[in-house]
Amino acid sequence: MDLSLYHLVREPKVKKEKNPMLLLLHGYGSNEEDLFSFAAQLPDEYFIISARAPYNLPGYGHAWYAINFDADMNKFSDEVQASQSRDVIAKFIDEAVAHYPIDKDSITLIGFSQGAILSYAVALSYPEKIQRVAALSGYLNGDIIAENFNHKDISKLQFFVSHGIVDQVIPVEWARKAPEFLNTLGLQAEYHEYPVGHGVAPQNFYDLLSWLNR
Repeated sequence: MDLSLYHLVREPKVKKEKNPMLLLLHGYGSNEEDLFSFAAQLPDEYFIISARAPYNLPGYGHAWYAINFDADMNKFSDEVQASQSRDVIAKFIDEAVAHYPIDKDSITLIGFSQGAILSYAVALSYPEKIQRVAALSGYLNGDIIAENFNHKDISKLQFFVSHGIVDQVIPVEWARKAPEFLNTLGLQAEYHEYPVGHGVAPQNFYDLLSWLNR
């Protein structure tokens, strides 16, 4: 069976009947190999799947949705494409669970930048599919979350949120709003800031690992 998104897989080193999954979602202009470079250092018991976003950009880059600029160089996101990608990722999770021996009740999203924005949207729109979210250098965009999301049981979702305080792509102020919003929903988020720009510092990676292992 062909899955709807091209992806890379690291099989678990510790095989169970069904293993938990980490789904890696890369940022704008990147590809599935970017976050997959972390795979060797991630916990042994996971299926690690790194998916390629559906929209091609010049060169080897891909995007989950277009980012456009107006005449005054204001950026705006194509939220129709973003919402479509949200649903594509949810469908891809179902396909992965059907195709690989994955525990459907133990699925964690790890997203960077645009991948983090999508991770929030997928988890809150489809909380029955997701257990945990690590949102690295992203922000929560309420406009791409399914409309009646709070009619579903979101109480089990857990979040790890991290950001660089000198991020020149996504301001840290945007990132700080996510834990506040999640708190209003009764959800806890572990939140970290690091003295870096738009990237994952070594300390950030260690903190993420300790959160995953908890």
